[in-house]
Amino acid sequence: MDTSQPLVVTLPAHPTREELARLCAELAAAPPCEVVCEVGALARADLAAVDALARLKLAAGRQGHRIRFEGAGPELRTLLLLTGLAETLGL
Repeated sequence: MDTSQPLVVTLPAHPTREELARLCAELAAAPPCEVVCEVGALARADLAAVDALARLKLAAGRQGHRIRFEGAGPELRTLLLLTGLAETLGL
């Protein structure tokens, strides 16, 4: 894998545990790099979405990746502010 290009992962509209596990496994298999996680497809800004982002952040950090989340809508940003995770997740 070319580490000069970021690894791009996309969170689906309704991420299941299996999809989240697959994305975390993808992060675990990649050498340390920059990761861009596209979250614009998330259908709802709810605690399940916050949980998914937090899990991806933890999985990325364990592998030495720098992850950033892109495409978050205003509802998700507000929810992350309310939960105190906006700064931790880089939003």
